[in-house]
Amino acid sequence: MVLDLLLIGTGITLGPLHNSAFILLLSSERGVRKGLAFILAWLASLVLVIAGVLVLTGGTPPGRNSAPSSAAEAVKLSIGVALVVYGELRRRRPRGTRRQPKWMTRVDSISVWTAAGLAFLLQPWGLVGAGAATVVQANLSDAATVALLFGYCVLASASLLVMELYTAFSPEAAGAALGRMRQWVDSHQEQAIVLICLLVGLWLTGNSIDQLVS
Repeated sequence: MVLDLLLIGTGITLGPLHNSAFILLLSSERGVRKGLAFILAWLASLVLVIAGVLVLTGGTPPGRNSAPSSAAEAVKLSIGVALVVYGELRRRRPRGTRRQPKWMTRVDSISVWTAAGLAFLLQPWGLVGAGAATVVQANLSDAATVALLFGYCVLASASLLVMELYTAFSPEAAGAALGRMRQWVDSHQEQAIVLICLLVGLWLTGNSIDQLVS
């Protein structure tokens, strides 16, 4: 579970789509406030998914090779295969000019509630679902497991938290640095999506098959 959540959390935090959108939010009018709303909604989404899983399991992991355990591994396997297929399709897709979402042209006028809604929409739900299937194995009676779940949420939000704090305490330096970062992220977006999908997808696929057959 530790390696799975570490890899999934890293894949989530490095996703180029939400990072690029978040940089744009920070550069807008009242950007720090919108960024905070985005982060709170982002964390709330992760916590609610984890809480939902823990309610279903009662905070106690199912027995190895039991029906719930096998079902969770099957879900992870399905997500892993889907990520691999999606990554490969993106890799083979002809390069073209991407359309800029309409909200980006009026980012200064959007409200903090809209910023929070964007956090929900831009969540990489495939990876979040894989994390949820992994959390099935969590044991709430173990303090180390609780710390792991907390660390997973922080890791999955790390890039957003760093950019928010940087902008809040050093707005001028952050503006220039994040502007350069957004240009780099936008120019390497396809490669990043393909790499994250293939790496995480292959890991989930291989690990789930091993768990199901052993």
